[in-house]
Amino acid sequence: MARWDPGTEERLIKAALELYAEHGYDNVTVTQIAERAGITRRSYFRYFPDKREVLFAGSERLPTAIQQAVLAAAETSSPLSTVLDALADVGAQLAEQVKNVAERRAVIDASVELQERERTKFAAVTAAIRTALEQRGTETGTAHLVAQIAMVVFQSAFDQWVNANGQTDFVTCLRVAAASLRDTVTADSTNRTPS
Repeated sequence: MARWDPGTEERLIKAALELYAEHGYDNVTVTQIAERAGITRRSYFRYFPDKREVLFAGSERLPTAIQQAVLAAAETSSPLSTVLDALADVGAQLAEQVKNVAERRAVIDASVELQERERTKFAAVTAAIRTALEQRGTETGTAHLVAQIAMVVFQSAFDQWVNANGQTDFVTCLRVAAASLRDTVTADSTNRTPS
């Protein structure tokens, strides 16, 4: 087999997902994943640093992509609209490239370690959004709040998209999640009685 076979990364991801589904994440080793993919254990580490990262392939590019999309947005947009538009653009591209999302989600949901890893990845995206908003001139406190709100909407949209099983596109899921947030905030503010 060629030393840098372009299909190896995809085979490793497929092998890992199969093994995690069959035996559980904690019961699978890097050696088992490598063997199922038809490579050596040593070769595995040319593609991924550990058995967790096979599930998060490419996610390290997400913070930069979203930060650039926020920075490229029209100057007239509000901070939240700017970020939601950026998330829609980047999320739509991500949805086209990501495969086996339901299987990946099931493995992550079954492992506390992987859930923590996913939170760390989302924290990096939140920080990238906050930094981009600050670079656009948004006040630090507002940038922090908007970044957190936007990530809640993004995560909700992503979950909806995964659960829709290809029946709904990511941008529609993001719009639904954003509308749900607006409705919740609006309802809360109109139902408040003065103290």
